[in-house]
Amino acid sequence: MKNTKMLKKNYEFKNVLSKGKYYSGRYIEAFINRNNKENNCLGIAIGVKIAKAVKRNKIKRLIRASYNKNELKIKYGYNIIFLWKKKADTQNANFENINNDIIKIFDKANIFIEDNK
Repeated sequence: MKNTKMLKKNYEFKNVLSKGKYYSGRYIEAFINRNNKENNCLGIAIGVKIAKAVKRNKIKRLIRASYNKNELKIKYGYNIIFLWKKKADTQNANFENINNDIIKIFDKANIFIEDNK
């Protein structure tokens, strides 16, 4: 994640969640908005009620790995927040499902670079 910074502060998350556009996949929800910078900012949030710490951290690692795999294919200048859906079963948290969701979300948001689809 060379050209990506992490969103960590509460006000950064609130800003993207309130002003960003909502996209939904089967397991993941995303909020995306422009940040007018030369890099992307990524935030990942998984609620405490969804799973215990080990499972939440595994899901975060899988989301980061999937984003890292697709990072070179997406345009720069966006704030992106990924949320795990409350009704999605955590047993389905594997790299293939998460990667497919992220690709669908980026395709819907039209932030893929045109010649790298």
